[in-house]
Amino acid sequence: MQYQAPVDAPVVDPFRPPTTPYGPGNRGIEYDTIPGTPVRAAGDGRVAFAGWVGGELHVTVIHPDGIRTSYSFLAELHLVRGRGVDRGDLIGMTGPRLHVGARRGTTYIDPASLWGAEGPPLVELVPLDGGGGRVLDPVPSWRRTHVTRRPV
Repeated sequence: MQYQAPVDAPVVDPFRPPTTPYGPGNRGIEYDTIPGTPVRAAGDGRVAFAGWVGGELHVTVIHPDGIRTSYSFLAELHLVRGRGVDRGDLIGMTGPRLHVGARRGTTYIDPASLWGAEGPPLVELVPLDGGGGRVLDPVPSWRRTHVTRRPV
């Protein structure tokens, strides 16, 4: 699966994963955009949500590889829930800022790790003791057929 950055703008607040589930950090990327900048879909997928949350417009897209991207603080929406999108399709227009997030399951990932031809990196779990203990696959069995695995 290929992804691209949704806007061509500088990053003013990069991904900073929290150390605890409710801890401080930035679970996405904050872009320095001019209001009215077109926001494009990072990858092919289907719109899971498009609407108002807390007085702000947001869009969430589910991609075939199981990753969800979100686009927050929009001034305009150009999509509705359930619609299919292709990479580069217009999602909406920015408001005073743009926040882009990405999740694999319930884990937030750095959206910038998706941009480019290689897509998201493969994360391989290994035992802490370096031994031959069993490593549990973090991908549920029902989703394994939809995950593209790439070497790092």
